[in-house]
Amino acid sequence: VGQDITQIREITSEQERVADDLSRLIESANAPIFGVDLAGKVTEWNRKASELSGFSKQETMGKNLVQNFIQAENRQSVSDVLQKAIAGTETANFEFVLMSKHGKRFTVLLNATTRRDGKGNITGVVGVGQDITALNQVLAESKRVADDLTRLIDTANAPIFGIDTKGNVTEWNAKASSLLGYSKEQAMGKNLVQTFITEDYKASVDGVLASALLGKETANFEFPMFTKFGERRDLLLNATTRRGPNQEVTGVIGVGQDITQIREITSEQERVADDLSRLIETANAPIFGVDLKGMVTEWNRKAAQISGFSKQETMGKNLVQNFIQAENRKSVSDVLQKAIAGTETANFEFVLKSKHGERFTVLLNATTRRDGKGNITGVVGVGQDITALNQVLAESNRVADDLTRLIDTANAPIFGIDIKGNVTEWNAKASSLLGFSKEEAMGQNLVQTFITEDYKASVDEVLAAALVGKETANFEFPMFTKSGARLDILLNATTRRGPNQEVTGVIGVGQDITQIREITSEQERVADDLSRLIESANAPIFGVDLAGKVTEWNRK
Repeated sequence: VGQDITQIREITSEQERVADDLSRLIESANAPIFGVDLAGKVTEWNRKASELSGFSKQETMGKNLVQNFIQAENRQSVSDVLQKAIAGTETANFEFVLMSKHGKRFTVLLNATTRRDGKGNITGVVGVGQDITALNQVLAESKRVADDLTRLIDTANAPIFGIDTKGNVTEWNAKASSLLGYSKEQAMGKNLVQTFITEDYKASVDGVLASALLGKETANFEFPMFTKFGERRDLLLNATTRRGPNQEVTGVIGVGQDITQIREITSEQERVADDLSRLIETANAPIFGVDLKGMVTEWNRKAAQISGFSKQETMGKNLVQNFIQAENRKSVSDVLQKAIAGTETANFEFVLKSKHGERFTVLLNATTRRDGKGNITGVVGVGQDITALNQVLAESNRVADDLTRLIDTANAPIFGIDIKGNVTEWNAKASSLLGFSKEEAMGQNLVQTFITEDYKASVDEVLAAALVGKETANFEFPMFTKSGARLDILLNATTRRGPNQEVTGVIGVGQDITQIREITSEQERVADDLSRLIESANAPIFGVDLAGKVTEWNRK
C-alpha cells in the first residue's frame, strides 16, 4: 500500500528551510534572544545574548534561566513575565537589569513571546531583548541637561521667555516675572506680542520672532516692554530658534538683558560728553587733543583763534610736526609721550608761532585721556595764553628791579619790615650810616635790635599803625650806630602791600637830621646868649621891626 508523500516532503522541506532561516536569524540578530521551555530551561541563546551576558551558549543550554542568569532582585518579576507568556499572555517592553558574568550591569528591554508547536500547543517562551544601557545613560544625561537648563532658565539673572510656533508663551522665568510684574501663571499660554509688546513695536518684534521660527536667529535686538505697573523697560534680546529631537522648529527662546539703567547711564554720559564737547569748544583757553600717534583729535575755537589754523586744517595731522616750532618740538613731544605713558605735566611753557607769524607764549597742562575701561587713548592739552601776562610780569620785574636799585642806591637810609616786624629791606645808606651790614640786619626784629629802650614803644606804635594802613610822616626818633654814636632820624613810615592789596609790611624812608639838630641847638644857644646879653647890658638897647614896632627893650 503506497502513499504519495511528495507534497508532505515539499511542506517539510519548506518548514525545515524556514526553521533554518529562523535559527540563523536568531543567532545572528543584533539583539539578545533567548528561549525557554515550559520548565523555564534555556532552549535558545544567541550570539548577542552570549556577548552581553558573558555566558556562552554551552554554559546556558538546559539550565534554568531565572535561577542561573537573572539577578536576585529581578527574579520574581522576570519569572512572572515568563509564566504569563507560558499562559499565553505576551509582554512587551519589560525592563530589567542583567548582570554579566564579569559583573557588568546592563539594562535590557524585553519582549516575551509565547512559543507554539505546529498544533498550536504552547511549548515555551522566546524573549527578544534590547540593550538600552547606553540609551538610558543618554536619556539620563539628557534629563539632567534638561533639568539644569530648566533651573538655569528659571534662576537666570536675565529675563528669559519662550514661545511655541504660534507665538504663545511656553517659558517665563523668575527674572521676567520680577522685572515685568507678570507671574509665570499670568504669562504662560498668552500670545507674547499681542499681550506684552507695545503697539509701536509689535510689528518689529513679531518680525524677529517669525524669522527665528524660520531658523534665522537675531542677536542684540533692542525694544521696550512695559511692566504691569506701566513702567518702561528697555530690553536687548537674543532670539534663538528652539528645535525638537528631529531638528524640527518647535519655537523660540528669547534671552533678554534689562538695559534700562545702561540706557540712562549712556544718556547721561552722552549729555556729559556733549557738555564737555561744548565746554571745550567755547572755552576761553586753547584746548587740543591728540591720539596715541600724536594726531590731532580736538582743536577748539580758542586754539584756532590763537594759532590761525582752523579745526579743518588741523584734524588728523601730527601736532608736533605741523604746528610746533622746531626749537620746541623735542620738549613738546617729550611732554606728550609722558602723558601717553600716564605721567601728566602741569605748567609746561613753550612758544607757539601762529599761521601769520605772531609769537604766543603758552602755559600747557598735558592730561592723559582714557576710555571707559581706563585704557589710555591719547592726551588732552589745556593751554593758557600767557603772552600778555608775561609782558606784564616783565614790566613788573623791571619796576621791582628799578625800585630795588633805587632803594639800595638812595642817599637816605631805607629799611623795610614784614608784618612780624622783622627786617626785609636794609639799603646801603642804612648800612653806612648805622654800621650794620645788610646781612647783619636782615631777619632781625627792627625795634628790639636797633631802637633804644626809651623809644621802642613809640617806634613800635608808628610801625603797628602803618601795618593797619595808617601811615606816618616826619616821625623823629634816635638810633645808635654799631659803634655807639647817636643819630637823629626823621622817618616816613609807609604801608607795603601785595598784589591783592593785602598788607605785607612797612617801608621806612629816613633822613639823618643829626647835624641839623646840632646846628639848631647851637643857634638856639647863641640866641639865648644874645638875649641874656641884651637884657643884662649896661647900656639902653632897643629893637624895632620893619614897621617901626618895638621888638626889643632891655632893662637899662
